[in-house]
Amino acid sequence: MTSPGGTSLPWTASARRPHIRLPGRNGRSGRSGRRETRRRAPWALWVPGAIAALFLLLPLVGLLVRAPWSGLPDLITEHDVREALFLSLETATAATVLSLLFGIPLAWLLARTRFPGRSLLRALVTLPLVLPPVVGGVALLLALGRRGIVGQRLDDWFGITLPFTTIGVVVAQTFVAMPFLIVSVEGALNSADRRFEDAAATLGAGPWTTFRRVTVPMVAPAVAAGAALCWARALGEFGATITFAGNFPGTTTTMPLAVYLALETDTDAAIALSLVLLAVCVAVLLALRARWFPGARRLLRGRASRETPLTADAEAGIR
Repeated sequence: MTSPGGTSLPWTASARRPHIRLPGRNGRSGRSGRRETRRRAPWALWVPGAIAALFLLLPLVGLLVRAPWSGLPDLITEHDVREALFLSLETATAATVLSLLFGIPLAWLLARTRFPGRSLLRALVTLPLVLPPVVGGVALLLALGRRGIVGQRLDDWFGITLPFTTIGVVVAQTFVAMPFLIVSVEGALNSADRRFEDAAATLGAGPWTTFRRVTVPMVAPAVAAGAALCWARALGEFGATITFAGNFPGTTTTMPLAVYLALETDTDAAIALSLVLLAVCVAVLLALRARWFPGARRLLRGRASRETPLTADAEAGIR
């Protein structure tokens, strides 16, 4: 639009300004900016970072180089190896199921409720993450052993003995692995948008319905990631297992214990067992990084910015 004198009006000049594309996550300028930032990383960080990576990867390289690849199929298919592998898979799965049944409610209590001693309880719950596994096994013996404060009652009243049994292996693995699930789920609950739960409550959903239909789906990626970490930790547990459950072939001898025993008599068998555990752990970590962790980040970041009404999402979740 122009004035009668032929000059452009000031408020129309801004309307004809070209649209400027801001750098974003999917824009080309955003990617080039990230690439340039990586190029400008100081050598003072590259050198110690490379040393740390070499330090962590060198033992794995040594394991792969010294592996008896030609005789690996025969070593893996031996009866003792298969027995230890199946026992480890069964006990680790059972420990993960127990962690899910009891760990998710505990994580919810720590994240959603306020009660005296909550901070102390959180510290004690996460203590097995830093506690030496052998110390954890000793503590389990003092609590659940035949002379323990609870184990003695179980033995006298019900005839239940936990130490040196397969159930004892599950108990030891659950003790050291459940904190991984609790920490993962509690962090997701603290970061989740509580407006969905509030909206579900205003629509008439009870606490249990809100938990099942709204809370659990919101933190499902974190639950899956925590369960996978829990399972991997239980699979590799050694110290608490050998202290609390002992080492009885076919009953309590898991893969880590089999590796320890084979290392004293047959190095090739120990390397073969170590490769099996390494392959399982690498597969779990790759699945977590590729599927669950990005999904959890997108879930927690993107729920609050949805364009659909909040009440509609909550109403659809509780139906």
